[in-house]
Amino acid sequence: MSRTWDAPREADIERYFVRQCKNHGWVAEKFTSPSRRSVPDRIVSKPGGDVFFCELKAPGRKVTEKQHADHEKRRALGFRVYVADTFEAVDEVMRTEGRIGRRER
Repeated sequence: MSRTWDAPREADIERYFVRQCKNHGWVAEKFTSPSRRSVPDRIVSKPGGDVFFCELKAPGRKVTEKQHADHEKRRALGFRVYVADTFEAVDEVMRTEGRIGRRER
């Protein structure tokens, strides 16, 4: 898939996500597993012990079947897992998680 020079890369989306998390007072750490490539890109810790996961993609890119299966397994355990491939999608994650944080206090 070729990309136009104007289109953001995955790294741009991820950098924006981390910056937005920091602005909210959350910690967004890179999440890697030596034995599995399908884990979400970021694990986010929020005040009060709340945690969610986010997979960041370049615009228009989709998660792999293994990533989808991993996300579903985490959701079945009660975790929130998001996929964001645009700056607007990141903003929506921030709005959603911001509402969750206010509601639980």
